[in-house]
Amino acid sequence: DIIVDRLGVDADKVTEDASFKDDLGADSLDIAELVMELEDEFGTEIPDEEAEKINTVGDAVKFIN
Repeated sequence: DIIVDRLGVDADKVTEDASFKDDLGADSLDIAELVMELEDEFGTEIPDEEAEKINTVGDAVKFIN
C-alpha cells in the first residue's frame, strides 16, 4: 500500500521484480521519500549507501524483512 499510495500506481504493477524507475515511474526523490516512509512504517533504518542500491520492489522488501 505504501508504494501504491506514494507513487500513485496500480497495485497489479507492484511486483517483486518491478523497477521503481523503469516500471513504476519513480524518480530519485520519489525513491528517497519511499525509503523514509518504509523506515517509519517498519521501525528500521536503511543506511544511505544501502538505500542507493534499492532499485526494485524486491530490493526494498529485503531491507524491511
